[in-house]
Amino acid sequence: MAQAHGENLKQAMDTLRAHKMRSALTVFGVVLGVSVIMLVAGLLSGFDQKIQEQIKQFGADTAFIAKWDQGRHGGPPPLEERQRKPLTLDDAKAIQDGCPAVKNVTAFLQTRWDQAHAVRTKAGEVTGIDFRGVLPNFGQVYANASTVEGRFISEGDDLHREKVVMLGENVAPVLFPEGHPVGKDVRIDGSDFMVVGVVEKPKGGFGMGEEDRRVLIPLSTFRKTYPSADELQMRMQARPGRLAEAVDQAREVLERRRNVPYGGKDNFSIATAEQQVQEFHSIMQMTYVVTTVIASIGLLIGGVGVMNIMLVSVTERTREIGVRKAIGAKRSDITWQFLLEAMTLTGAGGVIALVMVNLVILLIRWGLHWPSKVPAWAAVTGVAVSVCIGLLFGVWPAIKAAKLDPVEALRYE
Repeated sequence: MAQAHGENLKQAMDTLRAHKMRSALTVFGVVLGVSVIMLVAGLLSGFDQKIQEQIKQFGADTAFIAKWDQGRHGGPPPLEERQRKPLTLDDAKAIQDGCPAVKNVTAFLQTRWDQAHAVRTKAGEVTGIDFRGVLPNFGQVYANASTVEGRFISEGDDLHREKVVMLGENVAPVLFPEGHPVGKDVRIDGSDFMVVGVVEKPKGGFGMGEEDRRVLIPLSTFRKTYPSADELQMRMQARPGRLAEAVDQAREVLERRRNVPYGGKDNFSIATAEQQVQEFHSIMQMTYVVTTVIASIGLLIGGVGVMNIMLVSVTERTREIGVRKAIGAKRSDITWQFLLEAMTLTGAGGVIALVMVNLVILLIRWGLHWPSKVPAWAAVTGVAVSVCIGLLFGVWPAIKAAKLDPVEALRYE
């Protein structure tokens, strides 16, 4: 049996080589459909790695607390969220004092989401900055707020509402091309601030040219400069191995302080890095489903093309089938001959798709520094699906060939 299949496979390969152009055009739909699946899987795997790196920069043992529900994607928030009262520094202090599992809590203040800010010097200007008022322990709780030059904002800066600023690693060179910005002045929205440090750019940024546009000033200074700002948000650091416990304790404290009724909906949100990763994975799964549906159209077109060309092949090789039957070939031999030919054709398309996608991924990694790669499961699944397409759409032509009457086949011209 194995020898017969080997002979059939050899004949299938000879047939494909004899009709290269026809084979290439026939398998195009399969190549397209499988390529889409593999390429999306490769890009999303790289994006998954990027976003997990980015989230971990905030610290795996931390949780983000805001009055807004997590996971909004642009646009103004719902009315119910806008009507919630802001978080306060007293809330942060209550969490720090009333939650044994919490190691540290920091807070930062921002203006409304639609209010833009800019920082400038005589040498340059940066718009669209990530402008925040922060507490001195901001750099302790956030794992991505290390200084590369100068110092961090101090207790004294916050206590005396000093007009000092820390610049993001990508902001400083624009404002001070000559370097050494510490001790020099910048202008933010018309107010002068002295630079005391440069904050390190977070690792694992998204995409090519991702910039650190953070501009940080003392929280009390921010509140004095922007008295209408009430977008206070918090980052909570749990003691080692006690993050879930810290979240539960913080939620209990905030529910009590913000008068949330028993069993009612919280008027705040607490999100951990793990929850954010899970949310992203759910989005990825939806993307995979949509991609699979779109790719299935290409596979269906490719499968129909394979069936059509195999039917043509059966017609062209009617005499050959008659000769094989006349010298003793069984129906199963004829069936497997054409099935293996169809599977070889589509399987070759799957291999071609794998090679093409890997070349594209290499170009993306080289050009965009994106850590993408085709996952092993996607490569195996893609090639297996392409072979199955040949098996599925090759059944009817194979059965038709096997049922040919040898006498009539020999007479066919």
